[in-house]
Amino acid sequence: MDSLSRRGLLAGTLAGALGTAGCGSGHGAPAPASGRAPASASAPSASSSGASAASSGPSAALPQFAPWQPSGNDIDPQVKLRAAQLIEALGGWPTGQQGLAAARGRVSALGLDPALAAQAGPLLPDAPAASLEALEAQYGGILSDSASVLVVCRQWTRNQQGLVVPGGTTVDVRLSQARPRWTVTALHPAQPGPAAGSLPAAAQRVLASSAITLPPAAEADVRSGNVHQSALEALLTLTGKYRMELSVVRSGHPTDVFGTDRPSDHPKGRAFDVWRIDGHEVVDPATPKSLVEGFMRAAAAAGSYNVGGPWLLSGGAPDQFFSDDTHHDHVHAGFDS
Repeated sequence: MDSLSRRGLLAGTLAGALGTAGCGSGHGAPAPASGRAPASASAPSASSSGASAASSGPSAALPQFAPWQPSGNDIDPQVKLRAAQLIEALGGWPTGQQGLAAARGRVSALGLDPALAAQAGPLLPDAPAASLEALEAQYGGILSDSASVLVVCRQWTRNQQGLVVPGGTTVDVRLSQARPRWTVTALHPAQPGPAAGSLPAAAQRVLASSAITLPPAAEADVRSGNVHQSALEALLTLTGKYRMELSVVRSGHPTDVFGTDRPSDHPKGRAFDVWRIDGHEVVDPATPKSLVEGFMRAAAAAGSYNVGGPWLLSGGAPDQFFSDDTHHDHVHAGFDS
């Protein structure tokens, strides 16, 4: 995300129905520090793009997940929870509950406008059953009366032949303040575009790196060939010292810096956001401050002109480091060349 500005798991099962400007750019019993909760069941292995081999047969059950929960350290946990609950309801359904009409009912049960189901896009494939895992819910921006929450997810669907197919996306969920709870006003699913016929070496190395974890939409961004060389090279440089889990690269992010009319670096393929470093969530108060600060400085040294995070760092070029409520839960690295 630009200046100026949990991992719990989503419910989608076969057994039941389930003020600061923005970034330009939880498993079982909650852990005391982060408030996340552990997985209720392990998911089948899948590539981060959702393009791994599908499985079929009577034993090919869809994975099940506990609902995503925000960290107690989030700026406004209930805003994120509201967004994640909607994506959970849209992207997971038991056998026979597919389709727009059923999705409208699931949205209505949350007290939200059922018309939002028509904006779900890739979350509503034509499949008899689906389950969904929310990897992270990150702010794309938060103001006193409006917010953008980027819900990063994986989805598994079972088709008519019993084949279980992995996929997933990132959805920019827009919310506005309302009583007694924030309400959702719009959904903007990621549109990474088709995979390129050939990729530069840096993109291939990013995709192959065991130190870089890309969720489905972010991996598709890299495969599209539309991520700038400077961002790719910086990621590779950072792998020399860190393991990173990315939330957003190019798609699924607000086009403009939230709350402004300034273009974000993300849609231009010149930015990436990292929500977990060396296995530690940026938002978790138990994460060593030195780890996050070190990563931010390393991103700057790797070429980022615009590094945002939970703390404002000293040094660097003028305005190279920034911090605000939006970046309380991740590190943003933007590139201008």
